[in-house]
Amino acid sequence: MQTEQFDYVIVGAGSAGCVLANRLSADGQHRVLLVEAGGKDRNIWIHVPLGYGKTMFNRKLNWMFETEPVPQLNARRVKQPRGRVLGGSSSLNGLLYVRGQREDYDDWQDMGCDGWGYDDVLPYFIRSEDQQRGADPWHGTGGPLAVSDFPDGSHPIADAFIASATAQGIPSNDDFNGERQEGVGYFQATARNGRRCSTAVGFLRPAMRRGNLVVRTNAKVQRVLFAGKRATGIEYRHDDGSVHTALARREVILSAGAIQTPQLLELSGIGQPALLSRLGVPLVHAAPGVGENLQDHLQARLIYNTRDKITVNDDLGSLYRKARMVLRYVASRRGPLTWLAGIAGGFARTDPSLSRPDIQFHLYPYSSDRADPSLHPFSAFTLTVCKLRPEARGSVHATSSDPLAPPSIQPNYLDHPADVATMIAAVKLGRSVIAGTPTQQLVSQEYSPGRDCRSEADILEFIREKAFSVYHPVGSCRMGSDLAAPVDPQLRVRGVDGLRVADASIMPIIVSGNTNAAAIMIGEKAADLIMQSQ
Repeated sequence: MQTEQFDYVIVGAGSAGCVLANRLSADGQHRVLLVEAGGKDRNIWIHVPLGYGKTMFNRKLNWMFETEPVPQLNARRVKQPRGRVLGGSSSLNGLLYVRGQREDYDDWQDMGCDGWGYDDVLPYFIRSEDQQRGADPWHGTGGPLAVSDFPDGSHPIADAFIASATAQGIPSNDDFNGERQEGVGYFQATARNGRRCSTAVGFLRPAMRRGNLVVRTNAKVQRVLFAGKRATGIEYRHDDGSVHTALARREVILSAGAIQTPQLLELSGIGQPALLSRLGVPLVHAAPGVGENLQDHLQARLIYNTRDKITVNDDLGSLYRKARMVLRYVASRRGPLTWLAGIAGGFARTDPSLSRPDIQFHLYPYSSDRADPSLHPFSAFTLTVCKLRPEARGSVHATSSDPLAPPSIQPNYLDHPADVATMIAAVKLGRSVIAGTPTQQLVSQEYSPGRDCRSEADILEFIREKAFSVYHPVGSCRMGSDLAAPVDPQLRVRGVDGLRVADASIMPIIVSGNTNAAAIMIGEKAADLIMQSQ
């Protein structure tokens, strides 16, 4: 067994882990190890924005997790892809840059997470950003993360959707990350000049030339090592079968994500004693909250046939249009290959009496029957709806002492009556927007759920049968000031020393929107917390 020593050992080169590797190695004084189970981000489709359709279900790049049968989704298993490559899920996701609502972070603060209110975390969002539009009170320039506008400027379906929504009283909004989130408009993307800006591209690549940063790929961490109650390092296995030990003089930081961070804690002896006993894992510290509080966004997908051939379905269904699309990308970095997942959309209230938006729209100028890259052979677009802050809570737990065995994931979608009611209302509102002018002028018919889906019971059955994840798992190692929280507001794992968690698993409540931006912010703030404590 080979042994090396570092100051900091980071597990997981994802949205937060790459940020930590950059920031903790920046002064050149500390030796940092970043360990990633996947390989290097060399696949060309990672870097072409629309290429997420090619990578989302590529087993070389993706853990390809599935949930347990979900009772309220007619016992269906739901795919839960997670990145297994440098950049983690920021290398595979739909590129949307959405921070959430001010109230999300202020709620964290009110729950006892001191230092995590909106005014506290905004500087970290700003610090990481290189905003195409320039700096203002909400945005920064010169940071590692490129954030840019929809490269083609507009699209007829998106323009019609925005006009129809505003005609029904939903305000327009050209910056969902600015003063207010509510409204409809075009999303911004973590991209620049037609190429994805993952955290591997933005944060890790510039840092890899530093002599004090070591990156190990194709290395699966098996457990955190302890001396008594102090984390001393990790044990990991390389793809060639060799086992290595990496010791940490200062800290071990887990950034393996909301699915695998709790699994790794449990395999290291931190978790529910009864579960660890069944797994044959010696108990280091009893922490019943590890793996609990799992939250995710569930989406229902409305699909509409169009009168004209104005969708990506048409581009990919024609050899001529496909060739033109590729040539346009190569020549000018424009066209569908530069598009993010959901070029437009927005945030709305299903009830005017609500104080803030409770649902999100994503508009896609293409369609498919499943969450995969196979598009329909006809002209159609998709509008998805999801509840932003579901009440349901799920769990994720290790099922075996083998770290490569997939964990048990049970998100419990729709397990709360309020989630059911909001999702039904969201489908109704989405249909109402599409039925309005001018969107309806582009539509020939509703393909799914279809005109036979009329009553609330019909809509609910449609959701139960067809809804799937937005791929935003969070919360499974929540931070809090209460002793039941596995992680404290300094991101230290309770009950042990020298171990922190810095990824989306620490969110006590899911943010109102796509989660990548918040995960990057967590990495930024975690780096400061770590450096300030030394």
